[in-house]
Amino acid sequence: MHIGADYQDGACRFVVWAPYLSRLTLILPAIDQHISMDKAGGGYWTQTVEGLESDTVYLFELDGGAVKPDPASHYQPQGVFGPSQVIEHDSFRWGDRDWRGLALKDLVFYELHVGTFNPEGTLKAVLGRLEELKELGVTAVELMPLTQFSGLRNWGYDGVFPFALQNSYGRPDDLKALVDRCHRLGLALFVDFVYNHLGPEGNCLNDYGPYFPSSNMGLWGANINLDAADNEGVRNYFLENTIHWLSHYHIDGIRLDAVLSMRDSSPKHFLLDLNEHVQAFKEAAGRRIHLIAESGYNVPLVLGPVEMGGCKFDAQWLDDYQHALFALITGEREGYYRDYGGINDLVEAITEGYVYVGDQQDFRRRPKEESYPWIPTSRLVVFAQNHDQVGNRLVGDRLTTISGLEAAKLAAGLVILSPYLPLLFMGEEYGETAPFQFFTDYKSRDLIEAVRVGRRKEFDSFHWDGEMPDPQSVETFERSKLRWEQRYGGQGQKMVLYYRALLELRCRHPIFHSDTDRHIKHAAPEGKVLFIHKQQGETEAEIVANLSKEPARISFQFGEDTYVKVLDSVDRAYAGTGVSLPTSVVTGDEHQIGGFNFAVYFKEDKDGNPIG
Repeated sequence: MHIGADYQDGACRFVVWAPYLSRLTLILPAIDQHISMDKAGGGYWTQTVEGLESDTVYLFELDGGAVKPDPASHYQPQGVFGPSQVIEHDSFRWGDRDWRGLALKDLVFYELHVGTFNPEGTLKAVLGRLEELKELGVTAVELMPLTQFSGLRNWGYDGVFPFALQNSYGRPDDLKALVDRCHRLGLALFVDFVYNHLGPEGNCLNDYGPYFPSSNMGLWGANINLDAADNEGVRNYFLENTIHWLSHYHIDGIRLDAVLSMRDSSPKHFLLDLNEHVQAFKEAAGRRIHLIAESGYNVPLVLGPVEMGGCKFDAQWLDDYQHALFALITGEREGYYRDYGGINDLVEAITEGYVYVGDQQDFRRRPKEESYPWIPTSRLVVFAQNHDQVGNRLVGDRLTTISGLEAAKLAAGLVILSPYLPLLFMGEEYGETAPFQFFTDYKSRDLIEAVRVGRRKEFDSFHWDGEMPDPQSVETFERSKLRWEQRYGGQGQKMVLYYRALLELRCRHPIFHSDTDRHIKHAAPEGKVLFIHKQQGETEAEIVANLSKEPARISFQFGEDTYVKVLDSVDRAYAGTGVSLPTSVVTGDEHQIGGFNFAVYFKEDKDGNPIG
């Protein structure tokens, strides 16, 4: 059953799932009308109103008492406590008719938060930066959650109207214009979805039906009702929600938050149901659409096919890669970094993908004999930084602030030239120093204090020093905005050149990206220096990375041929301290490598040029 307000040619069909109500009334304040909704079976109520203008606001009266917005509202112009608004989706003139999407293996993600990406904090402002991202080498823009939350500032994971675009970010047509422009530039656009919980303020779904029963509590409050009494309408609500965004906004994919927290004992898990609905939609639409799972745990069957009991997600965020890399560079061993820190953890992440496997109850180091060759490298997304790994630190500090510019460049090299799909976090490409902190704009004093207490408790296992920024303070939000002036001169401008060089290497040379083979023939440490030898046909490449801030003496072990350097992170052109590694080397050569130095060599041909 399609739900919400479907407006076409001056008529609007309203559909609401409210199985426990005995009476439901549509209220149209602008024309002072109260119209009874009709029962349609299965707990659904419907009504069609002719001669209605688009952008009409409306509410529902429940059993002659409480007046609430539409749980499937497409827009909340006055926020979570105001009326819903009818949206005429068909009036937007799309220019992406020939767009068919991008293959997984070609995706380079750039994650951003609309509210802090630009001073304006709007979708229109994001649109103005797309050409720069395209020139950088990004192929997929990934937006943190866009659904309506309480107030004007929030990460977005506290949305309470899953069908509605956040009103402070712009109008629905603004998002469509952004997607359309992305497609004209050859960029895909992904959006982060949250289906495991809703925010605490302004959430009215339970007024209509058993969406989040209090008997089923999870980490972020009540879990979604996927398998308890009257769950059919709940499942339909979220399946319809996915198709709503794919259809009306032409988005290319979804990153689904914390999938393993979605408990479901049904014969067919909701996640599999969701993937099958999306598969049917994309076949009908004739374009590529990708579903990406996020989880703090590694359960291979999230990616697995039905015959293996899997949920068929196209890809998964790989926290293991970030944890192994970050712990090694920074030396941090607190919280979720406590089980990482050795260079062999990073080798394992590069060569095998998973370092740890299992769910929350059975999370363990992957046995050496346990491998997953059926998972192509293009189905794992890796990063040195993202909204979680920056924003969930005490003061939201970035890698450039924690360990310095050279460490950040090293991490970028190991992410972008990894066998996996790289993800960049907004601003890292120019060495952004502004923090990304946790911020809210709630109205309830009790909730504001509860959030403060909860955030402090989350940091207990990390034992960080310092004072936690107040999530409710507007200064915390303003402090988290990017400082774009850093990008256009000096060190920031040189960092951008470095990222462009890395992304060009990845784009031009299949040896650095493949959906079938890592092409790694040798990956081993020498102290804290990592050598990665890759081969594809006649092309051979060697990555050398010093994971320590201290210089080291190394002996090159490439092969019998001569290798030519094509990139060096400490080059002055990239805001480095100056190169120390030679321009060409052969096996047995000994040289000093600088601290946090990252370099790439290619095998030389008979004319002295790199093969590749």
